[in-house]
Amino acid sequence: MIERKSAISVVIPTFNRSDLLRRALDSVLAQTCPAGEIIVVDDGSTDGTAERVRERYPEVKLIAQENRGVSAARNTGIDSSSGDWIAFLDSDDEWLPEKLEKQMAMLVNHPDMKICHTGEIWLRNGLPLAQLEKHRKPSGWVFQKCLPLCAISPSSALIDREIFDTVGLFDESLPACEDYDLWLRISVRYPVHCVEEPQIIKHGGHAGQLSRQWGLDRYRILALEKILNSGLLEAEDALATRRILQRKCRIYAQGALKRGKTDEHTEYCKLAKKYRLE
Repeated sequence: MIERKSAISVVIPTFNRSDLLRRALDSVLAQTCPAGEIIVVDDGSTDGTAERVRERYPEVKLIAQENRGVSAARNTGIDSSSGDWIAFLDSDDEWLPEKLEKQMAMLVNHPDMKICHTGEIWLRNGLPLAQLEKHRKPSGWVFQKCLPLCAISPSSALIDREIFDTVGLFDESLPACEDYDLWLRISVRYPVHCVEEPQIIKHGGHAGQLSRQWGLDRYRILALEKILNSGLLEAEDALATRRILQRKCRIYAQGALKRGKTDEHTEYCKLAKKYRLE
């Protein structure tokens, strides 16, 4: 039996994914450890999302807002939630039935736990996608492992709501890589626990995925600059951040030049020089 506080609020942001959303919601309702509340934030959909949710899922708390992006949608869900723990689920992903049960069971053995994520199954166009060693889910003090790439999937994360009082919410100024930014702010302050066994399925290959676009590293660069200038980093973490920041600036500059974006090439070459290690 879980002895710690354990009320869970599930936050699902969505925009024009009414068909995919049904799969996500069904996976939450199938949990062996039921959530205390399920919140769908409809971020200005025009495909009848709100009507379908009201009709098919009367138990779901639906919040409709003007289109403001996924960060704002998640923040709305957090602000509207009542649970001690917040679990996120992207509307194109799904949970396996024991996802919440496995995570909450970890609380018994880890009383210090503030954030927990899980292993993942990746599918692209319905077919399994192999994961590399660099994609292995980290556990412990994982800040430096969060620097090269987004090491935690929002759909796998279970977070003590007190964390947001300390680190703040998702950065609504970032149109992408907002999760990468949040994991940096969290992992520099808290250890991250991991249920290694896959508990979510990430579905890729469909239209509208931001991760398929070129140039997303410019938002990771902004997040890296922000955490580097936060005053929170010890010397070793600051050095690792500068190293990754310089590398990402250099790679982005090369990509901009290849695409004929000469102004961006110049800008990011200057940034790479700024963060060059002496």
